[in-house]
Amino acid sequence: MREVTRRRLLWCAATDSSFERIELADGPALEGKCLHCSRKLLLRADGEPISRATIEHIVPRTHGGGDELSNLGIACARCNHGKGVRLDVRRADDPTLRRVIETLRERRRARWREPPSDWDLPSRP
Repeated sequence: MREVTRRRLLWCAATDSSFERIELADGPALEGKCLHCSRKLLLRADGEPISRATIEHIVPRTHGGGDELSNLGIACARCNHGKGVRLDVRRADDPTLRRVIETLRERRRARWREPPSDWDLPSRP
């Protein structure tokens, strides 16, 4: 996995209150929830997904969404892929696309937290 993707996953987890540090048999990890379906997701402490965690661009890149933390979340691969297949091809003013974007923005805002000071985070993505 690319280093930049691992950094983004770590920063998304650090700024998402559903993610907590845990200990697994093979070492420290992060456990949280998919931004869409709330399925449990796991990341190794270095950002490598244990489960099928992916970076979710709330406003899709195909519609001008960027890589700033407020536009990024963590989603399971199934939800992220499904959103892309269903919505990325729609026009930017499509009501369904706008509704999904606003729902995900609200969820991200509701989960937002400042990164815990005791988390060892890499340079900001």
